[in-house]
Amino acid sequence: MAQLQQGGPDEKEKTTALKDLLSRIDLDELMKKDEPPLEFPDTLEGFEYAFNEEGQLRHIKTGEPFVFNYREDLHRWNQKRYEALGEVDAMESEPRSFIFMSEDAMTNPDKLMVLIHGSGVVRAGQWARRLIINEDLDSGTQIPYIKRAIEEGYGVIVLNPNENYIEVEKTKAQVQLSPDSSDEPAEKRERKDRIQKDTKKRRDFYEKYRNPQKEKEMGQLYIRENGSPEEHAVYIWDHFISQSAAENVFFVAHSYGGLAFVELMIQREAEVKNKVTAVALTDSVHNVWHQEAGKTIREWMRENCCNWVSSSEPLDASVESMLPDCPRVSAGTERHELTSWKSYPSIFRFFSEAMEAKTSSGKAAPTRRSQRIRYEEL
Repeated sequence: MAQLQQGGPDEKEKTTALKDLLSRIDLDELMKKDEPPLEFPDTLEGFEYAFNEEGQLRHIKTGEPFVFNYREDLHRWNQKRYEALGEVDAMESEPRSFIFMSEDAMTNPDKLMVLIHGSGVVRAGQWARRLIINEDLDSGTQIPYIKRAIEEGYGVIVLNPNENYIEVEKTKAQVQLSPDSSDEPAEKRERKDRIQKDTKKRRDFYEKYRNPQKEKEMGQLYIRENGSPEEHAVYIWDHFISQSAAENVFFVAHSYGGLAFVELMIQREAEVKNKVTAVALTDSVHNVWHQEAGKTIREWMRENCCNWVSSSEPLDASVESMLPDCPRVSAGTERHELTSWKSYPSIFRFFSEAMEAKTSSGKAAPTRRSQRIRYEEL
Protein backbone atom coordinates (compact mmCIF):
# COMPACT_ATOMS: atom_id res chain seq x y z
CA MET A 1 0.00 0.00 0.00
CA ALA A 2 2.85 2.32 0.90
CA GLN A 3 4.55 1.57 -2.44
CA LEU A 4 1.28 2.37 -4.31
CA GLN A 5 0.92 5.69 -2.55
CA GLN A 6 4.52 6.61 -3.29
CA GLY A 7 4.52 5.25 -6.88
CA GLY A 8 6.56 6.96 -9.56
CA PRO A 9 5.66 8.19 -13.04
CA ASP A 10 4.39 4.75 -14.17
CA GLU A 11 1.69 4.64 -11.50
CA LYS A 12 0.60 8.18 -12.29
CA GLU A 13 0.30 7.30 -15.98
CA LYS A 14 -1.86 4.27 -15.13
CA THR A 15 -4.13 6.41 -12.96
CA THR A 16 -4.51 9.01 -15.69
CA ALA A 17 -5.30 6.33 -18.27
CA LEU A 18 -7.96 4.82 -15.97
CA LYS A 19 -9.62 8.21 -15.46
CA ASP A 20 -9.62 8.80 -19.21
CA LEU A 21 -11.27 5.41 -19.81
CA LEU A 22 -13.99 6.08 -17.23
CA SER A 23 -14.70 9.51 -18.69
CA ARG A 24 -15.45 7.92 -22.07
CA ILE A 25 -17.99 5.46 -20.64
CA ASP A 26 -21.58 6.60 -21.15
CA LEU A 27 -23.10 5.70 -17.79
CA ASP A 28 -26.62 6.31 -19.10
CA GLU A 29 -26.07 3.81 -21.90
CA LEU A 30 -24.54 1.36 -19.41
CA MET A 31 -27.71 1.55 -17.29
CA LYS A 32 -29.80 0.76 -20.39
CA LYS A 33 -27.88 -2.45 -21.14
CA ASP A 34 -30.23 -4.97 -19.51
CA GLU A 35 -33.16 -2.58 -19.18
CA PRO A 36 -36.64 -3.61 -20.41
CA PRO A 37 -38.25 -1.39 -23.09
CA LEU A 38 -39.59 1.92 -21.81
CA GLU A 39 -43.13 1.10 -22.90
CA PHE A 40 -45.83 1.67 -20.30
CA PRO A 41 -49.67 1.58 -20.18
CA ASP A 42 -51.64 4.76 -20.75
CA THR A 43 -54.37 3.98 -18.21
CA LEU A 44 -54.44 3.27 -14.48
CA GLU A 45 -56.08 -0.06 -15.24
CA GLY A 46 -53.10 -0.94 -17.39
CA PHE A 47 -50.80 -0.29 -14.43
CA GLU A 48 -53.19 -2.41 -12.30
CA TYR A 49 -53.94 0.52 -9.99
CA ALA A 50 -57.15 2.29 -8.99
CA PHE A 51 -58.35 4.84 -6.45
CA ASN A 52 -60.27 3.42 -3.49
CA GLU A 53 -63.21 4.96 -1.61
CA GLU A 54 -60.85 7.22 0.35
CA GLY A 55 -59.27 8.52 -2.86
CA GLN A 56 -56.04 6.56 -2.26
CA LEU A 57 -54.14 4.91 -5.12
CA ARG A 58 -53.98 1.17 -4.49
CA HIS A 59 -53.02 -1.95 -6.45
CA ILE A 60 -56.11 -3.66 -7.86
CA LYS A 61 -55.06 -7.18 -6.78
CA THR A 62 -53.01 -6.68 -3.62
CA GLY A 63 -54.52 -3.47 -2.25
CA GLU A 64 -51.00 -2.18 -1.55
CA PRO A 65 -49.86 1.44 -2.13
CA PHE A 66 -47.78 2.28 -5.19
CA VAL A 67 -44.37 0.56 -5.23
CA PHE A 68 -41.57 2.61 -6.79
CA ASN A 69 -38.94 -0.17 -6.88
CA TYR A 70 -41.03 -2.44 -9.08
CA ARG A 71 -37.89 -4.04 -10.54
CA GLU A 72 -34.73 -4.46 -8.48
CA ASP A 73 -31.53 -2.71 -9.66
CA LEU A 74 -33.36 -0.84 -12.43
CA HIS A 75 -33.64 2.62 -10.93
CA ARG A 76 -33.87 4.41 -14.28
CA TRP A 77 -36.63 2.10 -15.54
CA ASN A 78 -38.53 2.45 -12.25
CA GLN A 79 -38.26 6.25 -12.51
CA LYS A 80 -39.62 6.23 -16.07
CA ARG A 81 -42.48 3.97 -14.97
CA TYR A 82 -43.26 6.35 -12.12
CA GLU A 83 -43.29 9.32 -14.52
CA ALA A 84 -45.54 7.46 -16.97
CA LEU A 85 -48.02 6.70 -14.19
CA GLY A 86 -48.05 10.37 -13.24
CA GLU A 87 -49.04 11.31 -16.79
CA VAL A 88 -52.10 9.03 -16.78
CA ASP A 89 -55.37 10.95 -16.67
CA ALA A 90 -58.69 9.72 -15.28
CA MET A 91 -59.56 6.24 -16.42
CA GLU A 92 -63.00 5.48 -17.80
CA SER A 93 -64.23 3.91 -14.57
CA GLU A 94 -62.91 6.70 -12.34
CA PRO A 95 -65.60 9.11 -11.04
CA ARG A 96 -65.46 12.61 -12.48
CA SER A 97 -67.12 15.94 -11.85
CA PHE A 98 -68.15 18.68 -14.30
CA ILE A 99 -68.63 22.43 -14.59
CA PHE A 100 -70.48 24.72 -16.99
CA MET A 101 -68.74 27.36 -19.10
CA SER A 102 -69.84 29.88 -21.69
CA GLU A 103 -68.26 29.53 -25.11
CA ASP A 104 -65.88 32.44 -24.46
CA ALA A 105 -65.04 31.59 -20.85
CA MET A 106 -61.41 30.77 -21.64
CA THR A 107 -60.89 33.27 -24.47
CA ASN A 108 -62.71 36.43 -23.34
CA PRO A 109 -59.84 38.93 -22.86
CA ASP A 110 -61.85 41.38 -20.79
CA LYS A 111 -63.83 39.82 -17.95
CA LEU A 112 -64.94 36.50 -16.50
CA MET A 113 -67.64 35.81 -13.88
CA VAL A 114 -67.35 32.74 -11.63
CA LEU A 115 -70.44 31.49 -9.74
CA ILE A 116 -70.20 29.29 -6.62
CA HIS A 117 -73.28 28.00 -4.80
CA GLY A 118 -73.48 26.91 -1.14
CA SER A 119 -73.45 23.52 0.54
CA GLY A 120 -76.15 20.85 0.72
CA VAL A 121 -78.17 19.27 -2.08
CA VAL A 122 -77.78 22.09 -4.61
CA ARG A 123 -75.74 21.44 -7.75
CA ALA A 124 -74.19 23.53 -10.51
CA GLY A 125 -76.45 26.42 -11.54
CA GLN A 126 -78.64 26.38 -8.41
CA TRP A 127 -78.82 28.70 -5.41
CA ALA A 128 -81.60 26.95 -3.45
CA ARG A 129 -83.89 24.02 -4.28
CA ARG A 130 -86.50 25.35 -1.88
CA LEU A 131 -86.84 28.46 -4.00
CA ILE A 132 -86.88 26.48 -7.25
CA ILE A 133 -89.75 24.30 -5.95
CA ASN A 134 -91.73 26.87 -3.97
CA GLU A 135 -90.93 30.16 -5.74
CA ASP A 136 -89.43 30.26 -9.25
CA LEU A 137 -86.31 29.65 -11.33
CA ASP A 138 -85.22 33.29 -11.21
CA SER A 139 -84.80 33.34 -7.44
CA GLY A 140 -83.62 29.76 -7.03
CA THR A 141 -81.12 29.40 -9.88
CA GLN A 142 -78.12 31.23 -11.31
CA ILE A 143 -79.87 31.70 -14.68
CA PRO A 144 -80.46 35.47 -14.22
CA TYR A 145 -76.78 35.98 -13.35
CA ILE A 146 -75.66 33.95 -16.37
CA LYS A 147 -77.98 35.76 -18.80
CA ARG A 148 -77.06 39.25 -17.63
CA ALA A 149 -73.35 38.42 -17.45
CA ILE A 150 -73.38 37.28 -21.08
CA GLU A 151 -75.37 40.38 -22.11
CA GLU A 152 -72.76 42.61 -20.42
CA GLY A 153 -69.84 40.86 -22.08
CA TYR A 154 -68.63 38.51 -19.36
CA GLY A 155 -67.41 34.99 -19.91
CA VAL A 156 -69.02 32.69 -17.33
CA ILE A 157 -67.87 29.64 -15.35
CA VAL A 158 -70.37 27.83 -13.10
CA LEU A 159 -68.73 25.68 -10.42
CA ASN A 160 -70.12 22.39 -9.08
CA PRO A 161 -68.55 22.13 -5.60
CA ASN A 162 -71.01 19.68 -4.02
CA GLU A 163 -70.46 16.81 -6.43
CA ASN A 164 -67.55 15.25 -4.53
CA TYR A 165 -68.16 11.49 -4.83
CA ILE A 166 -70.30 8.79 -6.35
CA GLU A 167 -72.03 6.02 -4.43
CA VAL A 168 -70.93 2.48 -5.20
CA GLU A 169 -72.17 -0.82 -3.88
CA LYS A 170 -69.94 -2.25 -1.18
CA THR A 171 -68.47 -5.70 -1.59
CA LYS A 172 -69.25 -8.47 0.88
CA ALA A 173 -65.83 -8.05 2.44
CA GLN A 174 -66.52 -4.34 3.05
CA VAL A 175 -69.86 -4.90 4.76
CA GLN A 176 -68.70 -7.80 6.93
CA LEU A 177 -69.59 -6.99 10.51
CA SER A 178 -66.42 -8.28 12.15
CA PRO A 179 -63.41 -10.47 11.39
CA ASP A 180 -63.50 -14.15 12.20
CA SER A 181 -62.16 -14.91 15.66
CA SER A 182 -60.57 -18.24 14.88
CA ASP A 183 -59.16 -18.64 18.40
CA GLU A 184 -62.67 -18.78 19.91
CA PRO A 185 -64.44 -22.10 20.53
CA ALA A 186 -66.45 -23.19 17.49
CA GLU A 187 -69.76 -23.21 19.40
CA LYS A 188 -69.25 -19.67 20.71
CA ARG A 189 -68.17 -18.37 17.31
CA GLU A 190 -71.20 -19.93 15.58
CA ARG A 191 -73.56 -18.40 18.14
CA LYS A 192 -71.95 -14.98 17.69
CA ASP A 193 -72.19 -15.25 13.91
CA ARG A 194 -75.85 -16.24 14.15
CA ILE A 195 -76.61 -13.25 16.40
CA GLN A 196 -74.78 -10.90 14.05
CA LYS A 197 -76.63 -12.24 11.02
CA ASP A 198 -79.99 -11.90 12.79
CA THR A 199 -79.12 -8.36 13.86
CA LYS A 200 -78.10 -7.41 10.33
CA LYS A 201 -81.27 -8.97 8.91
CA ARG A 202 -83.45 -6.94 11.28
CA ARG A 203 -81.51 -3.76 10.59
CA ASP A 204 -81.78 -4.29 6.83
CA PHE A 205 -85.52 -4.92 7.15
CA TYR A 206 -86.10 -1.67 9.05
CA GLU A 207 -83.81 0.23 6.67
CA LYS A 208 -85.85 -1.01 3.68
CA TYR A 209 -89.06 -0.11 5.52
CA ARG A 210 -87.74 3.38 6.21
CA ASN A 211 -86.19 3.80 2.77
CA PRO A 212 -87.53 1.15 0.36
CA GLN A 213 -85.37 2.41 -2.53
CA LYS A 214 -82.14 1.70 -0.69
CA GLU A 215 -81.64 -2.05 -0.87
CA LYS A 216 -77.85 -2.26 -1.07
CA GLU A 217 -74.97 -1.31 1.19
CA MET A 218 -73.37 1.71 -0.46
CA GLY A 219 -69.97 3.33 -0.10
CA GLN A 220 -68.57 6.65 -1.28
CA LEU A 221 -65.96 6.81 -4.05
CA TYR A 222 -64.44 10.29 -3.95
CA ILE A 223 -63.57 12.24 -7.10
CA ARG A 224 -59.86 12.81 -7.40
CA GLU A 225 -58.82 16.36 -6.40
CA ASN A 226 -62.51 17.29 -6.01
CA GLY A 227 -63.36 15.53 -2.76
CA SER A 228 -64.65 18.72 -1.10
CA PRO A 229 -65.94 22.17 -2.16
CA GLU A 230 -62.58 23.66 -1.19
CA GLU A 231 -60.65 21.15 -3.32
CA HIS A 232 -63.04 21.73 -6.22
CA ALA A 233 -62.50 25.51 -6.13
CA VAL A 234 -58.71 25.13 -6.15
CA TYR A 235 -58.85 22.53 -8.95
CA ILE A 236 -61.03 24.72 -11.19
CA TRP A 237 -58.79 27.70 -10.47
CA ASP A 238 -55.64 25.78 -11.43
CA HIS A 239 -57.02 24.16 -14.57
CA PHE A 240 -59.45 26.78 -15.90
CA ILE A 241 -59.75 30.19 -14.23
CA SER A 242 -56.02 30.86 -13.95
CA GLN A 243 -55.59 29.72 -17.57
CA SER A 244 -58.33 32.00 -18.91
CA ALA A 245 -57.49 35.07 -20.99
CA ALA A 246 -59.63 37.44 -18.90
CA GLU A 247 -57.83 40.38 -17.37
CA ASN A 248 -60.59 40.79 -14.77
CA VAL A 249 -62.15 37.88 -12.89
CA PHE A 250 -65.22 38.37 -10.67
CA PHE A 251 -66.60 35.88 -8.13
CA VAL A 252 -70.15 35.53 -6.81
CA ALA A 253 -70.08 33.07 -3.90
CA HIS A 254 -73.08 32.15 -1.77
CA SER A 255 -72.95 30.76 1.80
CA TYR A 256 -70.33 27.94 1.95
CA GLY A 257 -69.10 29.09 -1.46
CA GLY A 258 -67.64 32.11 0.34
CA LEU A 259 -65.67 29.81 2.62
CA ALA A 260 -64.40 27.94 -0.43
CA PHE A 261 -63.27 31.22 -1.99
CA VAL A 262 -61.37 32.25 1.14
CA GLU A 263 -59.65 28.85 1.17
CA LEU A 264 -58.72 29.42 -2.47
CA MET A 265 -57.17 32.75 -1.51
CA ILE A 266 -55.19 31.13 1.28
CA GLN A 267 -53.75 28.54 -1.09
CA ARG A 268 -53.30 30.76 -4.18
CA GLU A 269 -53.01 34.25 -2.69
CA ALA A 270 -50.63 35.85 -5.20
CA GLU A 271 -52.47 34.43 -8.21
CA VAL A 272 -55.89 35.50 -6.94
CA LYS A 273 -54.72 39.03 -6.17
CA ASN A 274 -53.21 39.33 -9.63
CA LYS A 275 -56.30 38.15 -11.55
CA VAL A 276 -59.42 38.83 -9.44
CA THR A 277 -60.89 42.33 -9.56
CA ALA A 278 -63.83 42.00 -7.16
CA VAL A 279 -65.71 39.40 -5.11
CA ALA A 280 -69.39 39.45 -4.16
CA LEU A 281 -70.33 37.18 -1.25
CA THR A 282 -73.95 36.48 -0.35
CA ASP A 283 -74.50 35.54 3.29
CA SER A 284 -71.09 33.89 3.30
CA VAL A 285 -70.22 31.57 6.19
CA HIS A 286 -66.46 32.09 5.90
CA ASN A 287 -64.45 32.98 8.99
CA VAL A 288 -61.00 34.52 8.52
CA TRP A 289 -59.97 33.54 12.06
CA HIS A 290 -60.95 29.87 11.86
CA GLN A 291 -59.56 29.58 8.35
CA GLU A 292 -56.38 31.35 9.45
CA ALA A 293 -56.42 33.92 6.67
CA GLY A 294 -53.36 36.14 6.99
CA LYS A 295 -53.24 39.91 7.36
CA THR A 296 -52.50 40.54 3.68
CA ILE A 297 -55.56 38.48 2.68
CA ARG A 298 -57.80 40.34 5.13
CA GLU A 299 -56.56 43.67 3.81
CA TRP A 300 -57.19 42.63 0.21
CA MET A 301 -60.71 41.45 1.09
CA ARG A 302 -61.50 44.81 2.73
CA GLU A 303 -60.66 46.57 -0.53
CA ASN A 304 -62.07 44.13 -3.08
CA CYS A 305 -64.90 42.10 -1.46
CA CYS A 306 -68.37 42.78 -0.15
CA ASN A 307 -70.73 40.43 1.71
CA TRP A 308 -74.47 40.91 1.18
CA VAL A 309 -75.95 39.40 4.35
CA SER A 310 -79.46 38.51 5.48
CA SER A 311 -80.84 41.51 7.35
CA SER A 312 -84.04 43.46 8.02
CA GLU A 313 -82.29 46.61 6.80
CA PRO A 314 -82.90 47.97 3.27
CA LEU A 315 -80.76 46.70 0.40
CA ASP A 316 -77.15 47.95 0.56
CA ALA A 317 -77.51 49.39 4.08
CA SER A 318 -74.30 48.94 6.05
CA VAL A 319 -74.27 46.08 8.57
CA GLU A 320 -71.66 45.99 11.32
CA SER A 321 -69.38 42.98 11.65
CA MET A 322 -66.96 41.67 14.25
CA LEU A 323 -64.75 40.12 11.56
CA PRO A 324 -61.87 42.20 10.15
CA ASP A 325 -62.39 41.34 6.51
CA CYS A 326 -64.80 42.63 3.85
CA PRO A 327 -67.60 45.17 4.40
CA ARG A 328 -71.06 43.74 5.09
CA VAL A 329 -74.25 45.25 3.67
CA SER A 330 -77.87 44.15 3.75
CA ALA A 331 -79.18 41.92 0.98
CA GLY A 332 -82.64 43.37 1.60
CA THR A 333 -84.03 40.11 2.97
CA GLU A 334 -83.88 38.12 6.19
CA ARG A 335 -84.02 34.80 4.33
CA HIS A 336 -80.60 33.25 3.84
CA GLU A 337 -81.49 31.47 0.59
CA LEU A 338 -82.82 34.68 -1.02
CA THR A 339 -79.71 36.80 -0.50
CA SER A 340 -78.18 36.03 -3.93
CA TRP A 341 -81.39 36.93 -5.76
CA LYS A 342 -82.23 40.09 -3.78
CA SER A 343 -78.70 41.50 -4.07
CA TYR A 344 -78.46 40.65 -7.78
CA PRO A 345 -78.72 44.23 -9.19
CA SER A 346 -76.34 45.65 -6.57
CA ILE A 347 -73.72 42.99 -7.31
CA PHE A 348 -73.59 43.85 -11.01
CA ARG A 349 -73.31 47.55 -10.13
CA PHE A 350 -70.51 46.68 -7.68
CA PHE A 351 -68.59 44.82 -10.39
CA SER A 352 -69.09 47.61 -12.92
CA GLU A 353 -67.78 50.24 -10.51
CA ALA A 354 -64.82 48.03 -9.58
CA MET A 355 -63.92 47.80 -13.29
CA GLU A 356 -64.19 51.57 -13.71
CA ALA A 357 -62.05 52.18 -10.63
CA LYS A 358 -59.38 49.77 -11.87
CA THR A 359 -59.16 51.31 -15.32
CA SER A 360 -59.08 54.91 -14.05
CA SER A 361 -55.63 56.14 -13.10
CA GLY A 362 -54.48 55.62 -9.53
CA LYS A 363 -57.87 54.80 -8.03
CA ALA A 364 -58.58 51.82 -5.80
CA ALA A 365 -61.75 49.80 -6.21
CA PRO A 366 -64.45 51.37 -4.01
CA THR A 367 -66.02 49.37 -1.20
CA ARG A 368 -69.78 49.05 -0.76
CA ARG A 369 -69.59 51.13 2.41
CA SER A 370 -68.19 54.14 0.54
CA GLN A 371 -70.74 53.64 -2.26
CA ARG A 372 -73.65 53.65 0.19
CA ILE A 373 -72.52 57.00 1.60
CA ARG A 374 -72.26 58.45 -1.89
CA TYR A 375 -75.73 57.18 -2.90
CA GLU A 376 -77.32 58.59 0.24
CA GLU A 377 -75.65 61.96 -0.29
CA LEU A 378 -76.99 62.11 -3.85
